[in-house]
Amino acid sequence: MEMRHLRYFQTIANEGQITKAANKLHMAQPPLSQSLKSLEEELGVKLMERHGRKMELTDAGTVLYNHVDKLFHTLEETITEVKETGEGTKGTISIGCVKTCFSQIPKQMKRFQQKFPHIRFHLKEGDSYLLAEQLHNRDIDLAIIRLPLEMHAFDSLALPEEKYVAVLPEEWCNPSITSTTMEQLNAFPLLLLHRISGIGQYELILDQFENFGLSPTIVCECPDVDMILQLVSEEVGATIVPESTLSGHPLRGVRTLTIEDNTIISKSSLIWLKERYLSKSTRNFIELFQTAALEEEVPS
Repeated sequence: MEMRHLRYFQTIANEGQITKAANKLHMAQPPLSQSLKSLEEELGVKLMERHGRKMELTDAGTVLYNHVDKLFHTLEETITEVKETGEGTKGTISIGCVKTCFSQIPKQMKRFQQKFPHIRFHLKEGDSYLLAEQLHNRDIDLAIIRLPLEMHAFDSLALPEEKYVAVLPEEWCNPSITSTTMEQLNAFPLLLLHRISGIGQYELILDQFENFGLSPTIVCECPDVDMILQLVSEEVGATIVPESTLSGHPLRGVRTLTIEDNTIISKSSLIWLKERYLSKSTRNFIELFQTAALEEEVPS
């Protein structure tokens, strides 16, 4: 069954006459009549009957017409959706994000929604190693990760660098103190973020202690920053995390201190798989981050 025969049948039913339908379709009457005849022969039923100059649907024709009408309506909607998706105005963007980087997401997502209100987001959480694997498997389109990470398979956009800060139980701190040192932190039991696999922040922090000739006591390693901060609030130990990690974590009973002699900087990136097709909406989202990065470089 050819789609054009169904379109011709629908037009004849809508117009009620072969002549009007032919004019509507900008074609001659004989091939239009032959198309209706071919469709009836293929289905083995009479679809329309002539009453004077009027063409009327039979019961079988009414059933077909109702389905054809829905079919073409759905097809038109599908074509519109495909075009909008290709233009980046509709679709879904799947983004993975390291929990300590999540503060990078909400503001940009809000700006993107204001411009493209019909785009949906699918967010996934994981450490940098896991998100890299999900990009390789094409389970996500983009990821915001903490460096270091093996980057040969990815294109990337560097995000703002930030300092590490110390987070201690409030009871362990003098209220007048706003900073600490690596040597002072070495005296506390430490709770550190540790990736499921690969080298990350954990190794960077230990290397920093080693540079000062220090050997900290690590009482807990965990890939989940929420768990780490909760343990700090319960006075299990202290931790060292990127400053933005604390955004959206209004925990009671903790103090945040700058680290005077810390030289390591936390670096993060928006990454995507090289040579992979990215939808227009995904490319638009990357461009939004690029614009935001340029805006931050411009002095106020």
